[in-house]
Formats: sequence, C-alpha cells, structure tokens
Amino acid sequence: MPLYKAPLEDMRFVLHQLFDSNDIAALPGNEDFTPELIDSVLDEAAKFSEGVLFPLNQSGDLEGCTYENGVVRTPTGFKDAYKAFCDGGWTAMGADPAFGGQGMPIPAAMMIEEMLCSANVAFGLYPGLTHGAYVALKHAGSEEQKQTYLPNLVSGKWSGTMCLTEPHCGTDLGMLRTRAVPNDDGSYSITGNKIFISAGEHDLTENIIHLVLARLPDAPAGVKGISMFVVPKFLLREDGSVGPRNGLQCTAIEHKMGIKASATCAMSFDGATGWLVGEAHKGLRAMFTMMNTERLSVGIQGLGVAETAYQNAVAYARDRIQGRSLTGIKAEDKQADPIMVHPDVRRMLLTMRAYIEGCRALAGWVARELEILAKSDDSDAKQAADDFASLMTPIVKAMFTDLGFEIASLAVQTYGGHGYIRDHGIEQYVRDARISMLYEGTNGIQALDLVGRKLPQDGGRLLTRFLDPVLEFIEAHEGNLALAPFLPPLQQAIEHVQIATGFIMENAMSNHDEIGAASVDYLRLFGLAALAFVWARMVAIAAPKAESEDAQFYRAKVQTAKFFMERLLPQTGALLAAIQSGSATMMEFEDAAF
Repeated sequence: MPLYKAPLEDMRFVLHQLFDSNDIAALPGNEDFTPELIDSVLDEAAKFSEGVLFPLNQSGDLEGCTYENGVVRTPTGFKDAYKAFCDGGWTAMGADPAFGGQGMPIPAAMMIEEMLCSANVAFGLYPGLTHGAYVALKHAGSEEQKQTYLPNLVSGKWSGTMCLTEPHCGTDLGMLRTRAVPNDDGSYSITGNKIFISAGEHDLTENIIHLVLARLPDAPAGVKGISMFVVPKFLLREDGSVGPRNGLQCTAIEHKMGIKASATCAMSFDGATGWLVGEAHKGLRAMFTMMNTERLSVGIQGLGVAETAYQNAVAYARDRIQGRSLTGIKAEDKQADPIMVHPDVRRMLLTMRAYIEGCRALAGWVARELEILAKSDDSDAKQAADDFASLMTPIVKAMFTDLGFEIASLAVQTYGGHGYIRDHGIEQYVRDARISMLYEGTNGIQALDLVGRKLPQDGGRLLTRFLDPVLEFIEAHEGNLALAPFLPPLQQAIEHVQIATGFIMENAMSNHDEIGAASVDYLRLFGLAALAFVWARMVAIAAPKAESEDAQFYRAKVQTAKFFMERLLPQTGALLAAIQSGSATMMEFEDAAF
C-alpha cells in the first residue's frame, strides 16, 4: 500500500526561513497570521490530508466516477470527505473574509494545496475549480453576482467550473461557437456544447456554478468576440435558495488515463439561463484571471504528486533487497543489500528530491509575490510582484508538471517490475500526473506564452524582475565560502539564460518560427536557472546551521543542492546549444515525409 506523510519541516523552512513569514504578516489584513498560527494550520491540514483524503486515493482510482442518465456519482467515501472538508473550513481558507473566507496568506495556502494534491489530487480538483470560479467572479462579477454566488462558493455549499473547451476548439478559443442570446429580463439564453469540463457534474454539492464562454449575436470574430456568463445548474429563487433545474446537463463523462475520481464531463447547454459577467466581448480577459490561478494550482498538482511518488520510492528502496553493493557487502545479515546502496537508485532518488525541494522553494517565492500583489498598499511593490508572477506562471505550470510526470516515472523505475503492476499503487501517480501537462493550456502553449509574450513585454521589464535579485545575490555573496561551490554554476546558468534570450529575440525578428522552435527548451533552461537560484539561497541559510550533530535537515539541504548543481544544472548548456541550432532542422523537413 502507498504511504504519504506531509513534508512539514521543509514547508516551514520555505515559509519561515527562506522567505520570512513575518514580512507576509506585516501586510495589511495579515496581522493575525503569525508563524505560530500558520504552523498550527499546516498541522491540521496534514492530519486531514494524511488521515481522510489519502486513504481514498487508491480506492477512488479503482472505483472512479459513474454516470447514468445525466447523474454523476463520485467514488465511495468522497461525499463524506467533502462534507468534512467543508466543515473544517478548508474551502474558505484562501478566500476574502468579506464573503466568509479566512483570508489565509497565499504562501501558506499554496503549501496546504500541495498536501491535498499529494494525498488525493482527484479530490482536490473539486474545491480547486471552485476556488478558481470564486477568483473570476470576485474579479469581474457585479456586486449583485458577488453577493449571490461567492458566500456559497466559499463555504463549499456550491461548487464552480470553467467551461471553455468545445469539441472543435481547445487552445484556439477564437473558433468558439457557443451562443448567448439576450432575453428581455437582462439574462441570456446559452446554447452550445462543452467538453473536458472538470467537476461539471457530481454529487458533492447542492448546486454547480458554471462560468461559460460564449458569443453574443453581435460579437466580432475571433477571441475579441468572447463573453463570459455565469450559468448555475439550478436557478435561484428570490430568497437565494435553489430552485428549478436550468437548461443544461452532463451528457457523458470521460474514461481517462488518470484522475479517475474526478468527473471530467461533456456538457450540453440548451437555452440555459445565464448572466453576463463583466463587459461584453471581454470574457477571455475575465476568464484568464481564473485560468492563471488554475495554472499555478496545476503546477502545484505536479509538485504534490511528485512528493508522494518520491516518498514511496524511498521507502521501497530501503526495504527491497537485490544484489550486492559494488563496493562490498553492506547488509551482512541478509541475502542481498537494499537497493538504496546502488548508485543508479541513489541517482533517481536524489533527482526526485532535488527537483521537488527546488520547486517547493520556487513556489514559495511566487506565492510571496502574489500575496504582495493582493494585499500590499505600495504601488511599486505591487507592480513588481505582478510582473514577476506573470513571468513565472508559465514556468511553474509547465516545469512543475513536466517534472511531476518525470518523477512519478522515476518512482516506478525504482520499483522495477513491481512498480508497473497495480498492487503497490505507484503506477497511479504516473497516470494521475500526466494530465497536468495538458490541461489549463498544454505545456507547449505555456512555453510559447513565456517566449512570445512575457519576454518581450514592456521592453523586457518582466525578465529584470527575475534577473536583478539573482545578480544582486551573487554579488552580495562573492566572499561567502559556504557558497563557493554553488555560485559559479548559478552564474553560468544565468549567462545561458541571457545568451538564449538574446538569440531568440534577435532571430525571431526575421523568422517567428524561431520562437516556437526554441520555446520548450527555453522554458526548461529558465526553470533550471530559477531552481539553481533558490537552491543557492537555501544553502546560504542551511550551511551555517549544518555543523551541529542534530542538524541533519540542514546538512541534507546542502548535499541535495550540491547534487542539483553538479548533476542536473549542467543540462542548461545542452539546452542552450539546442536553442542556438535554430528552427531549420524541424521546419525544413518535408511534410510528406512524416
């Protein structure tokens, strides 16, 4: 059976030491969120994730959701777990107190979200999509819409979705066909079909609030003609209670590779009543507020699944005996040594660990900036935070999910043949991790967003929000002996980023295919450099504390950082070479030869 234990020590290291949580507590509205309070909330989240959600993960995968005559039922135990989740206030954790939320700072909320994803990523999608709908309505909805929908979304009494994709269009939303026809009472009749709608129908809540992209009769062509509408599953009576069924239904659920306990629905809207959210023809802008929140959450999904896969791989490597150490017998009382002694197994385990802890630290940095953006009263600080979060969103989404899948695959490899069969439960993590590379914009689209939009934006201003603190850190620690092995590889990785950026920007002016050809390699290059920076920062904190006998945690930090710098970061050189090779080898290949 799989196991999971929330990595609280590492989470607290990121929250309190790497990024001083007192700075977050000093922001307006955060005065009550002391480190002690945050730690107590993390403890409770760990208990719930480990004790309630994790035991349902494997059984939920085996049972899956069921569909019959438009009704979707979640796996056994999910309804009780969801009720306990709501009763514990977890749905309200990161929401505005004005609507019944608890106002938990984003850095702490992101750590709790990781626990949910580690314990049961399919379950986490239900409240996750609801929070995304809350964010979109809070940002773009009218005051009446906010008062009507947000309190029940925050409490978990109702859930939310985002309805974008149609059978003929996914990424290219300009092809969207769903129609919205105005009614005399100010509402709209929504007609069309949507697919791949996570949590589009289920039995966990009394109502489901769909945010639907559609076109008005006078809409211009393309993405400039898309509007967003709020379309509840059940219409509301004047007193706000749930009334008659709206003109929409789930017509099927997908039979998927993974996240089988999450209902992925095909939805039909047949004259369903909806209300415009925000301005007409500006729906895509409003929806992207939700999508950016979801993209960061999907990145955390990759991290969460990776953490559990890693923990199980370590446990198996300690227990499984096969062969003898290359340097002599290590377990004389056994027929063979634990596979932990073999260099290749240790390579896999340290690769997982170095990526996971690096990603958690990078997520902590992004979360800190998002909290500044949300609550600071300093306009310059807010602009800098917005720039940084915009730059890093595609990197967090794409790199974290790429690595989540790679780490889950490495975990299976650690198990050998036993990892491929269902009994141990580790193969589920490969299947569950794979979707995160696809939804909320495929990782190739994230790379295009980074290179095609974020890099050139405002003359490269966004890029300086990353480079400036890195270069300042290197300069400030030039004389730090503890960092002597770490600063040169970090500096070289940053130089690779700068060279690659210059190459793409220069060549893209004459050939836009250079952007597409370089984008995926560039995102990974940039992501590795960002991980190198947070690892160097972690060493600056951990190295002085690693000398005492009881400081194993800090010694492991320094050792893991060394592995990352020596064994993983050198990939940046190969990625730079691939980028500099240009687009010709792929674009000049004859179509007929494929």
